[in-house]
Amino acid sequence: MSAADLLPLVCVHGWSLNGRVFDALRAALPAGYPLQTLDLPGHGGSPWHGDQASLEAQTDWLLQRLPPRCRLLGWSLGGQLALQAALQAPARIAALVLVASTPRFVAGDDWPHGMARPAFDRFAAGLTQDWQALVDDFLQLQVRGGRAADSTLQALRAALAAQGPPRPAALAAGLELLRHTDLRPAVAQVNVPSLVIGGQHDRITPPAAQAWLAQALPQGHYRQIERAGHAPFLSHPQQFAAALLPFLSGLPP
Repeated sequence: MSAADLLPLVCVHGWSLNGRVFDALRAALPAGYPLQTLDLPGHGGSPWHGDQASLEAQTDWLLQRLPPRCRLLGWSLGGQLALQAALQAPARIAALVLVASTPRFVAGDDWPHGMARPAFDRFAAGLTQDWQALVDDFLQLQVRGGRAADSTLQALRAALAAQGPPRPAALAAGLELLRHTDLRPAVAQVNVPSLVIGGQHDRITPPAAQAWLAQALPQGHYRQIERAGHAPFLSHPQQFAAALLPFLSGLPP
């Protein structure tokens, strides 16, 4: 079977980035592999409108731009949108790949696998002080603890520069989604083949959250990339592709 016969793999980025962050993954896949990327509202080349702030609105926006049927890869915040898309339109999603994803970003009394709320609130407060510095701080946090941190940070900054900065209003909306979204009660309804891939040293979405997600998904599988941080497809593109392709090749075209 040729790459042209496969359903497209559509990639959705995380908070503050854009579709160019997947350039290294595209290069690591076989030539001609049907990979597509999107810029979320207010990121990269996509405009921002004030009515796009909710999880449902952003998911509707995403579904309007997906092919009739595809395999959907979501990274970080994009993973939450991918999960929601599979809930809203399961017939259109042949498989999910959830990268550095969590059903709930902020920790709580019954969820220890997230960022403490006071820490999140301090982080979010930086948006009104110097949003550009906040975004760069976030990029640095993504690579902390991982191998090849300097080159990965350089690639993140290059993706950001290639498409232009995100709109502050879109950043604020994304933080509100991360603050309030809790998909744990709905995860068991996402009954499509699902691969959760995470980095061993992820400081943003803890490996324990990713492992929980994989176990809670009815058809979930978990792969951990050793010595990787929050962006394993950038820091370890070959290892990432080696985990991704066997999963995708086991799916029907």
